[in-house]
Amino acid sequence: MKNLTILPADTYTVVNKTIIKTIDRKIITMLYQPIIGHIATSLYFTLIDDLDKHEINSDILTHHHLMSTMQLRLEDVTIARRKLEAVGLIKTLIKEGNVNDYIYLIYSPLSPSDFLNHPILNVVLYNNLGKKEYEKIVDYFKIPKLNIKDYNDVTCSFNEVFSSVSGNIFMENDDIAKNNTNKLILEKGVDFNLLISSIPKNMINERCFTEEVKDLINNLSFIYNIDDLSMQGLVRNSINEKGTIDKNQLRKDCRNFYQFEEEGKLPTLIYSTQPEYLKTPVGDNSKWAKMVYTFENATPYDYLRSKYKTGEPSIRDLKLIESLLVDLQLKPGVVNVLIAYVLKINNQKLNKNYVETIAGQWKRLNIETVEEAMKVSEKEHKKMKKKLSDNFTPKVFTPKNIKEEVLPDWFNKELTNEETTEEEQEEMKRILKDII
Repeated sequence: MKNLTILPADTYTVVNKTIIKTIDRKIITMLYQPIIGHIATSLYFTLIDDLDKHEINSDILTHHHLMSTMQLRLEDVTIARRKLEAVGLIKTLIKEGNVNDYIYLIYSPLSPSDFLNHPILNVVLYNNLGKKEYEKIVDYFKIPKLNIKDYNDVTCSFNEVFSSVSGNIFMENDDIAKNNTNKLILEKGVDFNLLISSIPKNMINERCFTEEVKDLINNLSFIYNIDDLSMQGLVRNSINEKGTIDKNQLRKDCRNFYQFEEEGKLPTLIYSTQPEYLKTPVGDNSKWAKMVYTFENATPYDYLRSKYKTGEPSIRDLKLIESLLVDLQLKPGVVNVLIAYVLKINNQKLNKNYVETIAGQWKRLNIETVEEAMKVSEKEHKKMKKKLSDNFTPKVFTPKNIKEEVLPDWFNKELTNEETTEEEQEEMKRILKDII
């Protein structure tokens, strides 16, 4: 995909490819927002508000208009737009020139049923919300079941009410507005030539691998990180007596395969960043604010990798980080602060018991934001220092055997008034270069 730099003077037109319904706003807020964040959600609604009174298309507008309307930097608008593209809510077209001209095609969200049964979106929503909040969402969209066992269907058919008469020639209407949704696009998919050739022809019929089935296989392969060879066996096991693929069985087998490989865990969240609704507003240029921005916009994987200088994090460390995100359901930005804190005060070691002790305390304190995590770290460190001071006499801790403790930078009270040095800015850029 071509990734062009957008300038404030670049123009755009919004084109409505669907019928926008009142329920769509509820679906976007409840189902999509926990995945794409509040900025992307706001951008979607802003683009809809740009449409004319007939909700067909907008005037030609500039991206400076979006910056002014949403009070955001252009790079934040671009990130939000890419998230909307990723979940299928918009498509972007471009005509390049001295001033680039964009067209944003607006699509409807998936229905609650399609979303909550989607092999990728449903799993990501569950992981982002946690079990309790996810179940509330499901209950909200559930339809109460009626007991109709003792009722008979007496509904009239069309021909019982109307009769056929001669009339004008039927005309097809292709351009009538309709409800359009857009599917998720994955750049790299399963090799279906290899997959299909690996299955004996007498096991499947010609309608086995429809586009819908291929999309499902691609999505399951992505979310559960299943390679082509493993997917061949899973697909073969899901073929029913009719020679078609049992989609529910395939979903179940893929989930069980992942959980078996990952010791019962759902797909990892180590590549996720802090949710948008828990981020600090941008604007402050102090050293504190820039560190908060780094913790919020780096994934735990990328932040941990940056501490290795060269090479990849160890499997042991990655599993520890995954358990903080999946089992304790700490937020990604909070995990980044925890990594930084423990590495600083524990001689660059991520001791599992030590990390889990702190993580458990933060979970009980309901720490969800980066700033809360940084402040509680400072508070706990001061308590620990005071306790050591009260329990031990100076005679035990002579200057000769006291090792000066290395503290996280945010323990310095003057930090809010300091600007970052060039060396610190380069370090932050290095951490963020692959993720922003």
